[in-house]
Amino acid sequence: MPSAVLIAARRTPVAPRGGALARIDAPELAAHAARACLSDAGLAPDDIDELILANALGAGGNPARIAALAAGLPERVGGLTIDRQCTGGLDAILLAAALIESGHATTVLAGGAESFSRRPLRMATDPDGGPPQPYLRPRFSSDPAHDPDMPEAANALAIPRATQDGYTAESHRKALAAPPLPEIAPLAGLAADPYARTLSPRLLARAKPLAGNITAANTAPEADAAALLLVTNEARAQSLGLPCVHIGPSAMLGGDPSQPGLAPVAAIQAVLTKANLAPEQIDQFELMEAFAAQALATLNATGLPESRTNPQGGALARGHPIGASGAILACRLFHALTAPGGPSTGLAAIAAAGGLGSAALFTRP
Repeated sequence: MPSAVLIAARRTPVAPRGGALARIDAPELAAHAARACLSDAGLAPDDIDELILANALGAGGNPARIAALAAGLPERVGGLTIDRQCTGGLDAILLAAALIESGHATTVLAGGAESFSRRPLRMATDPDGGPPQPYLRPRFSSDPAHDPDMPEAANALAIPRATQDGYTAESHRKALAAPPLPEIAPLAGLAADPYARTLSPRLLARAKPLAGNITAANTAPEADAAALLLVTNEARAQSLGLPCVHIGPSAMLGGDPSQPGLAPVAAIQAVLTKANLAPEQIDQFELMEAFAAQALATLNATGLPESRTNPQGGALARGHPIGASGAILACRLFHALTAPGGPSTGLAAIAAAGGLGSAALFTRP
């Protein structure tokens, strides 16, 4: 069975909703990241067999197909769009790896794209002929009693606000201290993520509450971005002479839809079990920070060391472009693992509405 590896990974900057990327739609954001990947790997568009793109806020129409055409890929590349909410970007990479390992493809672009700025307005039609009714989100469970809004679900984790705010301030501090990220393909005058700032306890205390201890500050901001990675087999990577990262054991699992924040716990534990590794044997963790409460609860439940988690800051300090967020985690690990003197092992994990959790191990050859 061929072994799936990553040979390139690039993303756009992550810009808060209404910011520098507001006029660029999700497929074009994805096309920009795809072109950067091809350039890094020295591959031609005709070398690509498929493009798998996660997108959660679009109005259908197969954004992956539009992104493939916008990136200059051949018309035979149909494009596959998936919607697994926040886990989708990581899941797209794992689906690409499955295509490689099964021999159904040789080289696949995979990741996610989201534009909060350009998401369509949602309206539900009335079967009795009344006026359409607006709604903010689809349902994520068949049982309304187990389908909480995300801030309420995060608040139910019962993490003290001071603890959440301290974690948030640290995420911003790490992002501000991080060197320029080679994963970013500059776009619209941005060469870095612009959101991070110095947060004092006084400033955090003034943040608008969303639900109990959940505030606008300890929640990742809505954002626009795309991230794509090139997935191929190890033999192809060696023939190209490119640095590569192995895609190791992974898990895409469902859990209790009423508590989506804890869904990554089982996925992380499954990956560690498959790899026969303990948390302390992993060099770097990239954990999605949709909410500080959710990240802290996952760390507490799994024993992942906070000192090795999100060393360059996470989504609290950068933003949460839903469909792209999981791919951004993998993108950061690719560049960490291929850097001289960088870590040897990395684990990405992310939660999603509806009680979904995905995790994957990535290793340096």
